[in-house]
Amino acid sequence: MMPEPKPVSASASQYTAWAQPNDANALGTLFGGRLMQWVDLAAALAAARHARCTVVTASVDSMTFLRPIRIGQLVILRSSVNRVFRTSMEVGVKVYVEDLHSGDRAHVSSAYLTFVAVSPEGQRVQLPPVLPETEAEKRRFAAAGHRREYRLQLRTRELEHEKQTNS
Repeated sequence: MMPEPKPVSASASQYTAWAQPNDANALGTLFGGRLMQWVDLAAALAAARHARCTVVTASVDSMTFLRPIRIGQLVILRSSVNRVFRTSMEVGVKVYVEDLHSGDRAHVSSAYLTFVAVSPEGQRVQLPPVLPETEAEKRRFAAAGHRREYRLQLRTRELEHEKQTNS
């Protein structure tokens, strides 16, 4: 039986962090790896809210760092499920930085992650479909399908290459 569809808004999450000195590199800006960790956490929140079970990260698409995040700035990560593919789902994360003195906000990064829902025994779990309602959600839903096709093509090529190198 197919689970009931859920609107994108049911998974929408926000994670915030305050960039501290122990998060910084020698230039006084946030380590890229720390931001990647926060992106994974923000995406996991949205995935778990949609799945209502354990979720694990299966892949992360490329991440671009558009501007540095300085120590003392607030990092705001907004996430939601873009599309569901039976037992996996794509989650989009958009990252903003806020200067706490001026209140100015800027977009610093975006990422797409794929999560898989799993049972306590580690078996894949069928997910409820996501129901895009707004024009932006519908656009992200369609784009997620294209990105999935690309990921599957890449995986096929990687498996073929691995097979050739191991024979």
